[in-house]
Amino acid sequence: MRQTELHLDDQERQLIEEYRAKGLHHSREVNRAHILSALDRGVSEAWIMAVLGVGRTAIWRTRKAYLEGGAEYALHDVPRPGKPRQYDTDVEAQVVALACSEPPEGARQWTLELLEQAAQAQPGIGTISRETIRRLLKKTASSRGVS
Repeated sequence: MRQTELHLDDQERQLIEEYRAKGLHHSREVNRAHILSALDRGVSEAWIMAVLGVGRTAIWRTRKAYLEGGAEYALHDVPRPGKPRQYDTDVEAQVVALACSEPPEGARQWTLELLEQAAQAQPGIGTISRETIRRLLKKTASSRGVS
């Protein structure tokens, strides 16, 4: 199979060499830098696969990304789509602060149901479910008012 030739300019070669020389990057980015450098030197895909231990599709995707957007684009992962966060960090902080405060009158400690009611009563939070509160608190070391 005939591979598309790749020709890096001096600035791109310098960027690639920085990625290859410094250990401050993700392993995928370093592998992509090795792939681009090897393709620039005319190394065959079979040798790249054998030496780096990557698959042919990784080489193809790296080459394609370089041809589409240059070295910087080829080295980094494209942000992936995902569901946006429903509650920002301010709301999370309010819920955690509420859970760490004194429980309401007549309760020995906070329950998820009490936290849900108290959070919904606070301005700026709006509707929030018990499951969301549970997941937010699971990320922290909060104690729900227990001393």
